Amino acid sequence: MRNAQGVPPVIGPSKPPIIPPGTKAEQFRHPGSQPPPIPVSAIPKRTPVLQKREPILTPDELDRFKNLLVFAKAMVEGYFSGKHRSPYRGSSAEFADYKEYVAGDDIGHMDWRVYGRSRRLYIRQFEEETDMTIYLLVDTSASMRYAGQSRQPKFFTAAKIAAALSYLMMHQGDKVALGLFAEKMDQFIAPGGTRRHLHRIVTELEKVEPAQKTGIAQAISESGAVFKKRGKLIVLSDFLCDTNELFDALGQFLHRKFDVLLLQVLDPDELNLPPVSVAKFQDMETGEEVQVEPEEIRKAYRKNMEQFLESIAHEADQRQIGYSLVDSSKPYLHAIEIYLGFRNRNVIGQ
Repeated sequence: MRNAQGVPPVIGPSKPPIIPPGTKAEQFRHPGSQPPPIPVSAIPKRTPVLQKREPILTPDELDRFKNLLVFAKAMVEGYFSGKHRSPYRGSSAEFADYKEYVAGDDIGHMDWRVYGRSRRLYIRQFEEETDMTIYLLVDTSASMRYAGQSRQPKFFTAAKIAAALSYLMMHQGDKVALGLFAEKMDQFIAPGGTRRHLHRIVTELEKVEPAQKTGIAQAISESGAVFKKRGKLIVLSDFLCDTNELFDALGQFLHRKFDVLLLQVLDPDELNLPPVSVAKFQDMETGEEVQVEPEEIRKAYRKNMEQFLESIAHEADQRQIGYSLVDSSKPYLHAIEIYLGFRNRNVIGQ
């Protein structure tokens, strides 16, 4: 459907208020914890988002990831560094330190070479090496279908990032789990680290056709029951939801000492309204519509969007949760490189 001026309708996941004639744009306001109405393209619900135009991961991309592995291993402690040290002292492969022998110590760990040089008894201590479990949660709700002119849908960007991170982390010895959600957790692939497991994750991502309502907080809450082993939680979504509910849902993971990272995938048209004179906003999840003139609300929209993004970043920072904004129009590999420490981590793709 096109409007009288030939402008294609612009639709969004949140119903915008109708602005009466003569109303000033400055009166167009939303609470800081709520996203403003977001423009989203009109994609028929039955049209597959991923039409096999290209695989999630191409051979060239896999070759590039092999080079990234070198950098990934040099990441600061707490970020994907391959084998992750446990604080528990044991007898596994990696030597940690010496301690002077006292009665009751295991003499099997005695270092006789040191004794031969110093005539003092020392016990060799080791740090146990453990594999980390990474839990990827990917939003498959209808709002992730949005794609600006000549761009991939937001979900395609999120899927590529999820697949790339899976590849990197499995090649460092970590195990990866995948959860797909919309209103609730729709599918869960238990942690694994084999080539077959990676293929399954990529295959499931390629099958997704986002078409449901959003229930981000509920899905995150439900995931706590299946994410049993402590590890890293990475959520890829547009986070067009109430931020208070979002961070309340994440609380259980913080209590269980998970490391949490939020990757917010948005299209440039969602950050700044597209340059059209008249547009129709349609909620992709309810079908409700309203026609507005973007220029009348552009300033207020931008202000509300900035407040919304700032609220997410602030709440994440207060809880020591990692957060990055991903521009879906940029090559998704930028997101991987920046996460691995190549560039500023505050905003991915800028």
